[in-house]
Amino acid sequence: MRLRLPVLLSAILGFAAAHAAERAFDFSQTKVGETPEGFHSFRAGIGKPGDWQIVLDDIPTEFKPRSTNAAAANRLPVLAQVSRDPADERFPVLLYDGDVYGDLTLTTRFKIVGGAVEQMAGVVFRLQDEKNFYVVRANAQDGNVRFYKFINGERSAPIGNSMPVTKGVWHELSVTCNGNRILVRLDGKEAIPELTDNSFLLGKVGFMTKSDSVAYFSEAKVEYRPLESLATSLVRDTIAHQSRLKNLRIYGKTTAQPELHVIASKITTENGMKAEETELKAFAENQSYLGKADNEQIVTAPLHDRNGETVGVVKFFLKPFLGQTEANVVARVLPIVREMEQRVGASRELNE
Repeated sequence: MRLRLPVLLSAILGFAAAHAAERAFDFSQTKVGETPEGFHSFRAGIGKPGDWQIVLDDIPTEFKPRSTNAAAANRLPVLAQVSRDPADERFPVLLYDGDVYGDLTLTTRFKIVGGAVEQMAGVVFRLQDEKNFYVVRANAQDGNVRFYKFINGERSAPIGNSMPVTKGVWHELSVTCNGNRILVRLDGKEAIPELTDNSFLLGKVGFMTKSDSVAYFSEAKVEYRPLESLATSLVRDTIAHQSRLKNLRIYGKTTAQPELHVIASKITTENGMKAEETELKAFAENQSYLGKADNEQIVTAPLHDRNGETVGVVKFFLKPFLGQTEANVVARVLPIVREMEQRVGASRELNE
């Protein structure tokens, strides 16, 4: 039987990018001598905390300021760790307090400026807390790149290779994580053969030095795959709060898969599944349909953007109840839709 639902289903969904997004760290927005907003400092191991601040440095011409507020010529703001406490096993960290990342490529340029005991610079990633995280760092004194991890505050044995790391010269360090696989590059070259480690699959990112090392960082960014789209979040949260809702699917179109297909479902193995006749009709005709299956009622309804254009389909699988009619089956769906709509400030087309 075909039902017509009001356009209360519009504005239901903003779909986060399925491919890599980017977060660039613009240190030119921070005054010289201050610590960038959105970061905080802590010290792993022993010794005094680090002193993280913005300084001006002469950098190569390929460095371009991200802001018109940047200094003229090639003297630009960079992040620096300038404290010189020589305590061994002292690891000053500046942690980005924002997003948690899973699959990512973390890239930064760094320059090791000084240090009598150590001359190291690196990054932390997939950080859970101040005692559990991964590290990749470069050593100008010994000429090597190393990976290790902190587990409950204890540092693991390092893994890595010898390669030239010149003091006073800008280098590029990048770490790519894909699931449990970790690849490290220095100046575009593989620094450590691909590692496999299951300790941490997501976490925060930041910068690190060791002991009395003084180091600068610039042109830092994270390219990442968003951990969860809004569609996935809507499905998960709606299922959790609706005891009679057995399953919920959201259908959409993407560049990689232009035909209508499941982009989010309680049953994750359904993701990518092609739409069938009912979903295709709901999308093409802007109509809603009521169906039945074994011990469940099914409502298939079009999704609209804020302009009223059909951009997808939502499918509800509902447990039956005593005294139900076709009208009150639909009535059960509409409050769910309204609740989902409240979480969407402005809808976007369903895309990648």
